[in-house]
Parts: sequence; C-alpha cells; structure tokens
Amino acid sequence: MTKQIDRTGEAKPSPDSKTGSASPRSEFDARELLGPRQEAIILHAGERYRLRITANNKLILTK
Repeated sequence: MTKQIDRTGEAKPSPDSKTGSASPRSEFDARELLGPRQEAIILHAGERYRLRITANNKLILTK
C-alpha cells in the first residue's frame, strides 16, 4: 500500500486513483495466500478462477 505523509508526519493511505478518496487496500503475500499447493480457487461474480504460481515463479490467473 502506498502511503502519503501529511504535515504532522503521520502516514495516510494514498487517494484511490479512480475515486480520489483515501481507501486502504488489502495486501497479501502470494505464497501465504496460496499455501503449499501454490494455487487457489477464487470465486468472483459466480465464476471460478484459478490463481497459481508457475515453475518460473510467475502468477497466473485463469478462468
């Protein structure tokens, strides 16, 4: 997550580029998220997607 420092020295979330509002974003470590199998099924809008780490250490999301 990108943070901005205000005049008091406190870190604040950067504004969202689409809305201009400051909203914190979730951040995950892929290896912790995917676990030892290095893949996970993600459900979105009634569809199933597979997120996996390849042998070349790349993230691939497939429907």
